[in-house]
Amino acid sequence: MTRIFHGGMIWAVLLLALALSACGGSSDQPDASQDQRLRVVATVSPITNIVENIGGTRIRLEGVVPEGVNSHTFEPNPSMAKLLSQADLIVINGLFLEEPTLALAEANKQADTVILNLGDLSVTEDQWQFDFTFPESAGHPNPHLWPDPNLGLRYAELVHGQLTALDPDNAPYFDENLARFRERVIKMDQAFRTAVATVPEGNRKLLTYHDSWAYFAKQYGMEVIGAIQPSNFAQPSANDVAGLIDQLKSLGLPAVFGSEVFSSDVLEAIADEAGAQFIDEMADDDLPGKPGDPEHTYLELMRKNVAVMVPALGGDATAVEGLETGNVFEGDSGAIYPQ
Repeated sequence: MTRIFHGGMIWAVLLLALALSACGGSSDQPDASQDQRLRVVATVSPITNIVENIGGTRIRLEGVVPEGVNSHTFEPNPSMAKLLSQADLIVINGLFLEEPTLALAEANKQADTVILNLGDLSVTEDQWQFDFTFPESAGHPNPHLWPDPNLGLRYAELVHGQLTALDPDNAPYFDENLARFRERVIKMDQAFRTAVATVPEGNRKLLTYHDSWAYFAKQYGMEVIGAIQPSNFAQPSANDVAGLIDQLKSLGLPAVFGSEVFSSDVLEAIADEAGAQFIDEMADDDLPGKPGDPEHTYLELMRKNVAVMVPALGGDATAVEGLETGNVFEGDSGAIYPQ
């Protein structure tokens, strides 16, 4: 049907459109150009969440490494250069984990933008851990510090210091968030020690898909005996596989640990051959649930890992039940976690 509008009606429609445009239409979202909060970019999700817990609703935060992606081999899209060029603060793990992203950030950041390298500021070179995936001969240490919640707290303290320096007006807010985060980490650390102590001493050993647990193991009296993923992130050799099977059989370990993110048929076959249980519910940089879910936090990631690990090795994980693992601030920060 053809609609005929008379002159008066046309002017009324135009005036209505102009009015809607002036007030922003029906959108409830604030104008991004008027948002004066610090713009912060972070890399992997656990680090992004640590930053979110300290900055809360007082920063604009965006992660750049998608969850479920291998952070060692992640290549940032060139379009990410614009995001990095607009950041006031760029937070990375360091220790050679995100080299392509770091290179892009250094090439595109503003002169006064701070790149906060957490790993390099959290451990000294004599504290570096080397292993199967990160051999000392290659010169690059294991960069996975955050599975040790004590080092996760160190990350939070470094983030707090930088946010306070950049935005002193919000320092009391950042102080409160850090205090709450520290309290939860202290309780988590105590619970982890209690839970690991229930594992038979001979079972306090980890064979994993990826070497993510070196600092965790050292902190809690465990030993990483191997990982399937070699230093070039390819499939392990036949000799490596045979050696791990023999080692598992001789130790009589009840379980080996894969990843809920990266499947490993090789590790599952090794477990089967050695008569061990294959557990693929652990993760190092993929937070539980989805963005916006209460459990989508760094603290819940770590609690869940121990809740899976300890019983599989013959211990009792009751101590980690009931830990507070949600974000410590109130409200919705609007942080972006790429999927």
